[in-house]
Amino acid sequence: MSNRVALVTGGAQGIGEGISRKLGTEGFRVAIADLNLEVAQQTAKEIVAAGGEAIAVPIDVTDTASVTSAVEQVTAELGPIEIAVNNAGWDDFMKFVDTDEDFWDKILEINFKGSLRVNHAVVPGMIERGFGRIINIGSDAGRVGSSLEAVYSGAKGGTIAFTKTLAREVATKGVTANSVCPGPTDTPALRKFADNSGQDADKVLGGMTKAVPMKRLATPADIAAAVAFFASDEAGYITGQTLSVSGGLTMA
Repeated sequence: MSNRVALVTGGAQGIGEGISRKLGTEGFRVAIADLNLEVAQQTAKEIVAAGGEAIAVPIDVTDTASVTSAVEQVTAELGPIEIAVNNAGWDDFMKFVDTDEDFWDKILEINFKGSLRVNHAVVPGMIERGFGRIINIGSDAGRVGSSLEAVYSGAKGGTIAFTKTLAREVATKGVTANSVCPGPTDTPALRKFADNSGQDADKVLGGMTKAVPMKRLATPADIAAAVAFFASDEAGYITGQTLSVSGGLTMA
C-alpha cells in the first residue's frame, strides 16, 4: 500500500480509468485529470466509495497553462505529485496519404507534447524531493508500427525514446521513467472504431482477438497492473524500460 500522490492524465475512462481505479485500490491518493470533468468526478466518487482517495481535476494537455493549473490544484489538495502517469491520448484511423497537417498537429499535441508538458511541470519537484515515478503510456504501434496509425505510431515512438532519455537524465535523482505499451484493449474508444470501420464490428474485434496469442483483448485492468508496478517503491531500480502488455501480440 502507498499513500503517495499520483496524477493520471486522461484518467476518467478507458485505460486511464483502469489505472486510476488500480492506484486507488493500492492506496495511492489519485488525481484524475481529464478534459471531461464530469466523468472524472464520477470515477473519483466511485474510488472514494470503494475506500480510496481521489479527486477530479480539469486538464487540457495541449495547453501549458491548463497543465500548470492542474498541477497546482493537485499539489494544493493532495500534496506534491510523486507519480505521473501520462495516459491522455487520441487517435483516428486513416491512411497516411489521407492525413493533413492539422491532423498531424492534433496527434502530436495530445499524444507527444502533452506528456512533455506534464513531465516538464512535475519532474523538477521530483528531483528536488529525491523521489518520483514517471510512467508514460506508449503503444505497441510505436514499437512495431500499426496500419492506419502512421502519425500516432510516430508520436508513440517519440514517447518511448523520450522516456529512455529522461530516465538517463534523472537516474541519480531518485526518479525513474518507464513506458507501458498497451496492445489492443477493450475500451469504448476501440469499440467506437470497430463500429465506425464500415465493417461488421464483431468481425473487426474478432480479427484483433484472433491475432493475439492469448486469444483475448486486453482489459484496462491488465494495463493498470503494469502501471501500478512501475509506480511502486519496489520498482526503484527499474528505469528506461518499455513494457508491452499485449497478450504476446508483440514480443521483444
